[in-house]
Amino acid sequence: MPFTTLKLHPSLLLGIKELGFVRPTPIQAESIPPGVEGRDLLACAQTGSGKTAAFLLPILNKLLEKPRGTTRALVIAPTRELAQQILDDMKDLAVHTPVTGAAIYGGVGMGPQEHALRSGVDIIIATPGRLLDHLRNSYAKFDKLEHLVLDEADRMLDMGFLPEIRKILRFLPQKRQTLFFSATMPPPIQALTREMLHNPVFIQKERQSAPASGITQAIYPVSQELKSALLLALLKRGDVKQALVFTRTKHRANRLADFLVRNKINAERIHGNRSQTQRTAALAGFKSGRFPVLVATDIAARGIDVDALGHVVNFDVPMVPDDYIHRVGRTGRAEATGDAFTFVSRDEESDLRAIEKAIGKSLPRVTVPDFDYNAKPEAKLEIPLAQRIAEIRARKAAERARGAGRRRGPAPSTAGHGGGPHRGPGGGGRPAGGGGFRGGTYGPSRGGRTGGR
Repeated sequence: MPFTTLKLHPSLLLGIKELGFVRPTPIQAESIPPGVEGRDLLACAQTGSGKTAAFLLPILNKLLEKPRGTTRALVIAPTRELAQQILDDMKDLAVHTPVTGAAIYGGVGMGPQEHALRSGVDIIIATPGRLLDHLRNSYAKFDKLEHLVLDEADRMLDMGFLPEIRKILRFLPQKRQTLFFSATMPPPIQALTREMLHNPVFIQKERQSAPASGITQAIYPVSQELKSALLLALLKRGDVKQALVFTRTKHRANRLADFLVRNKINAERIHGNRSQTQRTAALAGFKSGRFPVLVATDIAARGIDVDALGHVVNFDVPMVPDDYIHRVGRTGRAEATGDAFTFVSRDEESDLRAIEKAIGKSLPRVTVPDFDYNAKPEAKLEIPLAQRIAEIRARKAAERARGAGRRRGPAPSTAGHGGGPHRGPGGGGRPAGGGGFRGGTYGPSRGGRTGGR
């Protein structure tokens, strides 16, 4: 079935043709016709199956009939990277149309986002926390909204965004088209769909708990201490040329990236403690090929769309099978092919068994020829938690001691100066230890967390 059979506007078909797409993916073929008709959709499809175009094309098709200057479509996504990716895809598809869009997420200034809301761009793509920040102001109006999309709804549930979603719904018109997309459908998500959707078309492609069919999966048994060396060996041998590598923690991501750079591998890292500027630069460098290796935490399991990404490496086994599905779904996208390698130590075997049970098959084990599985590791990848806590306590104790020493020092003379302002301990009223944390963590903007990926 070619795209020309889907009753899309000629301007959209031209954009699709220029992108090199000839026929829709299965989820697009089933979603676009009812979407164009204005029906609500509940679509459950694998990561990388083409869901973004499946909801954007029907909305763009409708918006071409409308006058500009009013926001009529809202797409809610769990992370900054995914929101930006959806905006980029929208611009590509709508390149020959007057439809406008903007992305709203945390970690960047609110000024340009406020301008987009005031000017009434056609489509807003937003993360929940930052969107709520704007909705507290009168300029953020969605009273003319006609289309709502929840993308990666199960991920938003995992990240604790369900209360924010319910708050956002209070600001939106009850009469609207709602398109609900999710890779999995756990019970809380099913309950939310019953609240939001009216007589929806239900679309479910493939098994919920299985990676896309084009992904070749393999297990690499190896001790925790030699995982870094094994990854380096695969890169040096040329078995892996470009890879998105997932670690369990931010600390492990940092140390692994540093290890690779020390060994002449161009690598970057992306995780919640990186600023938005750093995250954007790392992702851009990875997409361009400047960094053949991007080390990431699960913040990047969704929202990274790299053409022909050959490899995903689970450096650490995810503890939840769904996370495995989302991670490996970064390769083999849109019916392409790719490889997913998982490094498994003895203490991770139980998590691996849970994954194999969920996907319904045992994965092949691979041993790398000429790799010394008995080698002495260069250094521990992760400093033990107890040691890190002890170091933090020692540092804070030293800072308190320095602050006490300054307080015991001679007070400055105030003679002839009328007393002058009082300055608190440590000088200038600043607490010992200096400036605060300026995160870049994802999630809703509350208590130091910014609004989403």
